[in-house]
Amino acid sequence: QVNSKQGGSPCKEKHVVLLSPVGKIQISGCETGVHEIKLPKMSVLPSGAESSVACEVCEGPEEMPQPLQQCTAWLRAYFCEPATTGTLPLPAFHHPLLQRDSFTRQVLWTLLNDVKFGEAVSYKQLADLAGNSRAARAVGGAMRSNPIPIIIPCHRVIRSSGDSGNYGGGQQLKEWLLSHERLQKEKVAG
Repeated sequence: QVNSKQGGSPCKEKHVVLLSPVGKIQISGCETGVHEIKLPKMSVLPSGAESSVACEVCEGPEEMPQPLQQCTAWLRAYFCEPATTGTLPLPAFHHPLLQRDSFTRQVLWTLLNDVKFGEAVSYKQLADLAGNSRAARAVGGAMRSNPIPIIIPCHRVIRSSGDSGNYGGGQQLKEWLLSHERLQKEKVAG
């Protein structure tokens, strides 16, 4: 249960499971916003970013709060028609980490706004963008605590060496997401 700021009633959390090309993604949220996106822990990913799995909600409440509707629509677009994600509304977020004023929050917002589909930045570059060039390690911490992966694209943050680095969903998932974006971007540009 997540309490609202005014110490009022806890929000009514609802859960949705989205069947995606990389497995089941669990999304939780309330009327106010999305709380969390949980990525599947996968050791084997579908070969080729053009996997045939349609992206659809496989379980969820009959009356889905708007942030969850927007979140599932955005994720579905991300996997199936990435060119359209820029035109979709981002869901509201309702997670304490994204409400407190902190460097982590600033880093996550910077990443969301500045690092576009198909791009990648190093931890150091993201620290620069967020206004503290010496905070590359803190950026790593912020990525680890990101409650809304994929929408807040922590998979686009890589090591300066070009190595993909760690990822909450596992390294294969990170590399899959990066190659999915590269392929889709080439398709659009081509």
